[in-house]
Amino acid sequence: MAIKRQVLGLHRTAHRAVAAGAVGAATLSALLLPAAPASAAPVTVPGIGNFEVPDQILAQIPPGAIPADILPPGFQIPGVTPPAAPIETVGKRAVDAAMSKLGAPYVYGAAGPNAFDCSGLVQWSYEQAGLELPRTSYAQLDAGAPVSLDDLRPGDVISFYGGSHSGLYVGDGNVIHAATSGQPVAIAAMSSMPIAGARRY
Repeated sequence: MAIKRQVLGLHRTAHRAVAAGAVGAATLSALLLPAAPASAAPVTVPGIGNFEVPDQILAQIPPGAIPADILPPGFQIPGVTPPAAPIETVGKRAVDAAMSKLGAPYVYGAAGPNAFDCSGLVQWSYEQAGLELPRTSYAQLDAGAPVSLDDLRPGDVISFYGGSHSGLYVGDGNVIHAATSGQPVAIAAMSSMPIAGARRY
């Protein structure tokens, strides 16, 4: 029993010595190492504020390690250029207006705000975006700038059936349109109708 107590006592003494040595070594190295010059760069976190981050920490972040496109708007790290804010085009605003009318009834000759025919929906949507378009689908095909079907952007006006029908391109090969009597404003595949051309406003 006495031998066991002696072994336990030696074990505790060894632990204390190791702990004291570790603390002593840490204290000694803190005293002997020269203090690095205090240098920091501002990092901005939107909604929180600006922080000074030591250069030594920023230097450990390799260039390109933080993709700019994952940073939230307004987040700034020295050496990392934040992404540019997406540009909202007139066409995109027109699409947003048209999308707000999904399910609205088709009425021949109607141009909104509660019912539409095809060209009425296109014209009304662009009016909400601040641009005046011709009233009829034929006139919409004749105006604007011709655009290739390979280069379509949201908001481009797509004409079908020789120009007798029009809709707005929403992306991914789809248009939003007021099709015909008995069918509400809906999204359809461009390929479901014969295309006569596309115009950009």
